[in-house]
Amino acid sequence: MSGEVLQMPFELRDHTADVAVAATGDDLAGVFAAVADGLAAAMCEEIPDSDGDGNIERFSLSVAAESREALLYDYLAELIYERDVRIVLPVDNEATIRRPTTVDQSEPAASERIEAGPIESESTDDGSTNGGSAADRWLLDASARGVALSSIDAREVKAVTYSEMALERTPDGWHAYVVFDV
Repeated sequence: MSGEVLQMPFELRDHTADVAVAATGDDLAGVFAAVADGLAAAMCEEIPDSDGDGNIERFSLSVAAESREALLYDYLAELIYERDVRIVLPVDNEATIRRPTTVDQSEPAASERIEAGPIESESTDDGSTNGGSAADRWLLDASARGVALSSIDAREVKAVTYSEMALERTPDGWHAYVVFDV
């Protein structure tokens, strides 16, 4: 790689006593995965390809929430939980996002559509997000490769925060900004 600079879809930023991740993605699922990879980078500077024995398995998780922002928050919180329970650093994150809508007979099944329904969250008159029924919830299915914490030097990220969280569509795709408590 003589002189070649790799472009990462995320950037770590110092934030008072915390750490922030700014990420981009071509689509909503891409920006979620990029933020998750940024979370891993915030915990560990060098991530090995394997644990020495080459025995690093992928694991799956699913999350549901009433809005895109809540889905991102819950996804990252679930990755931190999985880190603590499995004692692994979740890396090489992949995500699929969908929003089922009430399905009529002329449309494909909600489970067959990615990002079905309106892209923007629906708001009530008071500005709050309409949680609606289970059919209105945003759904995420994800997987990650787990690197044994015993094989790396990792710093603890305690929690994801809503502080300054941003998730928005841009002309070039999606942008997210998330602050983590360290």
